[in-house]
Amino acid sequence: MGNLVNKMMSVMGLGEEENVQDTDTPVYEPRVRTEETTTAKKGKVVNIHTTTQLKVVVLQPTSYNDSQDIADHLKSKKPVVVNLERLDKEDARKMVDFLSGAVYALDGSMQKVANGILLLAPYNVGIMGDFSSELKSNGIFDLD
Repeated sequence: MGNLVNKMMSVMGLGEEENVQDTDTPVYEPRVRTEETTTAKKGKVVNIHTTTQLKVVVLQPTSYNDSQDIADHLKSKKPVVVNLERLDKEDARKMVDFLSGAVYALDGSMQKVANGILLLAPYNVGIMGDFSSELKSNGIFDLD
């Protein structure tokens, strides 16, 4: 009971001062970490000075069945150059339809480089320039 009375008196300023801290000095209390605060603090560290080389896959499919292999390269974030010259027109049309759907689903991009040659890029690879307008203006290839 005496301890309670001493505390009350010190709070009211009537008793002895025990370890009174300066109010200008901030008091830091340890924070209890929970799973929520631990996961919120974790972030992915990315090294912007990477030495990883980007590899481009160059393919010349011989049948429509090769479409899935090309889409798998896109899924693994590799750009693909596809030469459709060995395919007949119907298989080439079906392959372009399939690959344009795959590119769209993977949020990538597709660019016609020349007659029968396509550049497919995943979302992490940007394509700069419009190859078809450059080729048309130079008159080297018939792209229509």
